[in-house]
Amino acid sequence: MAGILDVATREFADKGLSGARIDTIAEATQTSKRMIYYYFGSKEGLYLAVLEDSYRKVRETEAALQLDDLAPEQALRALVEFTFDHHRRNENYIRIVMSENIERGAYLVRSEKIRELNLPAIAAIQRLYARGVAADVFRPGLDPVDIHASISALSFFNVSNQYTFGVIYKSEYPKEEATALRRESIVNMVLRFVRK
Repeated sequence: MAGILDVATREFADKGLSGARIDTIAEATQTSKRMIYYYFGSKEGLYLAVLEDSYRKVRETEAALQLDDLAPEQALRALVEFTFDHHRRNENYIRIVMSENIERGAYLVRSEKIRELNLPAIAAIQRLYARGVAADVFRPGLDPVDIHASISALSFFNVSNQYTFGVIYKSEYPKEEATALRRESIVNMVLRFVRK
C-alpha cells in the first residue's frame, strides 16, 4: 500500500489529477488497475489518499520537534526552519498541494481525516505563542492560524515559484548560499512579526 502511495504521489505531483494515469501507477508498482481500484475505489480516491498521506507525513515529522520543550522564540525558530527545510526537500508535497488548490480544495473537503491531521499543528502554535505572550516576548492579539499561514506562505513560495522566480531574478549567490540566506530571512521575518 505504501509503495502505491509513493508512486501515486510522484505521478499526481508531476501531472496533477487530470493528467495522472492509473495505468502508469499500476505498472510502476507491479500491480493491477483492478487492485488499485479495489483499495482506493477510483482515481479520485487514490488522489485523496495521496493528499491525506502527504499531510500526515509532514504533521508527524513536525510533531517530533517537541516545541513544548523549547523556549518560545527557540520553538518558533525551530518550527520555521523545519517548515522551510521540509518544503525545500519535498517538492512533491508542494506540487500536490498546488494541484489541490487548482482543484479549489474539492477533494480535501471530502476527507474525514484532513482536519484532524492538521489541528495539532495549530494547537502547537497556539501553545508556543501563548507561552511567548505570557513570557512577555510575543505581542498579544495574533491568531495562531495566521501565524501558521505566514510561515507556510513564506516557505511554500520558495518551492512553488522556484523556476519562474529563478528565471526572472538570477541570484548572485550560489544556490546553497542563497537558500541559507533566504531561510534565515524567513525566520527573522516571522520572529519580527510576533515579537513585542
